Amino acid sequence: MYILQNAVKNIVRNKGRNILMGIIIFAIIVTTVIALCINNTSSGIIDDYKSRFGSEVTISPDIEKLMANGSKPNKIPEISAEQYKEFAKSEYIKNYSLTSTHGESSDTLKAVDEDAAGGDSTKFGSIGNGGDEFVPPKMQLIGDSWAEFDNGKRKIVDGRMVEKDNECVISQELAELNKISVGDTITLKSSVFNEERKVRTITRTLTVTGIYFDSTDEYSAGGMLKAPVLNKRNEILTTFDTVLNPLKSGETGVQVSANYYLKKPSMLKDFEAELRAKGLNDIFKVSTDEAGYQKVVGPVEGLRNISVTYIVIVLVLGAVILILLSSIAIRERKYEIGVLRAMGMKKRKVALGLWTEMIVITCICLVIGIGVGAFITQPVTNTLLAGQIENAKAADNSAAQGKKVVVAGTGGNSLNNSIKPLEELNVSLGMDTLLEIIGISLLLASIAGITAISRITKYEPIKILMERN
Repeated sequence: MYILQNAVKNIVRNKGRNILMGIIIFAIIVTTVIALCINNTSSGIIDDYKSRFGSEVTISPDIEKLMANGSKPNKIPEISAEQYKEFAKSEYIKNYSLTSTHGESSDTLKAVDEDAAGGDSTKFGSIGNGGDEFVPPKMQLIGDSWAEFDNGKRKIVDGRMVEKDNECVISQELAELNKISVGDTITLKSSVFNEERKVRTITRTLTVTGIYFDSTDEYSAGGMLKAPVLNKRNEILTTFDTVLNPLKSGETGVQVSANYYLKKPSMLKDFEAELRAKGLNDIFKVSTDEAGYQKVVGPVEGLRNISVTYIVIVLVLGAVILILLSSIAIRERKYEIGVLRAMGMKKRKVALGLWTEMIVITCICLVIGIGVGAFITQPVTNTLLAGQIENAKAADNSAAQGKKVVVAGTGGNSLNNSIKPLEELNVSLGMDTLLEIIGISLLLASIAGITAISRITKYEPIKILMERN
């Protein structure tokens, strides 16, 4: 208790020197608060984005190879549905989604807007190289496409969702037009092609398990062609395998889209090697959209890097300055230390008293510094993030021809379209960050104090007093 009381008296007694010391410690604490808040918040957001979105993969034809080989559009190799499913079994995949789509018709069902399209709207002319007569589609059968239900644009209003193969859900408009109720069966027919492009007619009988309300646009925005097959109300939703089951080996006609997300972007080469081993043709290239990912979290990653740099610089410079100031202060108090030692105070207690003074000053600065740092952290973050966003936009504009994050078979940049770049970062002073700040401050003060004290306590009292004389 005496050591603490004496330390407080010494702090008051040497106001000028301790105020200067306190200003340095205060500046270090405020900067550390800002940097750690930014760093910890940024890291949490980046980890959250990585866990939710992974690294999206593109599997697309290599245009340069196609041109070099003189390939024609109808001669481009296709990736079969079985291959897509096999690709999804990779250990490098975090998650995936497979969607199958096929144009359908029916002898018993009428499509929404079928009359408006005209009686001959389904006559597409001669397609294929023989076999059965081609069946022009007027509806779409889609497997495992539930995004509109997830985002609230579609909702089951009667019955339930699909739970197994050969079940389906249809729109209210299509159900009312054909007087279909939950539990009814519908029969669809469509055309597929074999390797010789001969047409074969297939039929499917599906049980309607649900009817959904659809708030999406009937036709895609700006779409000029308004054929029934393009109307969203004519989409019949079922499982992925239900669309593919009637097809024989080698038959085509069903469009398959696949979305793959790697656990880490660094796994791309290993994943590509695995796909090649599973039969992916060399005409296809496998890539990820690093530019798209950077567009989303690049500014925050840049901000995190800045905060780490600030922490390192501030702590190193702060430690050096504190050690110098402490050394100067201790040398000025050499005579005081010599007197205490001559009075019989042990080295350990002298060092403890001097260290206590540094800790008391640090604790006072901590209380004030944490409050000030927490108050100005958000404005500083906003300013730094704005600069990072401008840099990211400039880089994005200058690299317009850069890689895209497109998922296999989708033909579009889904990540860039569905996720907006992070343009604001709400930082907060959490308990973990607070403990880190307290620990760093006390450790820095202890290192500075002990380093300076160790030089003085090496001298004996008589030597200190003789040097004084």
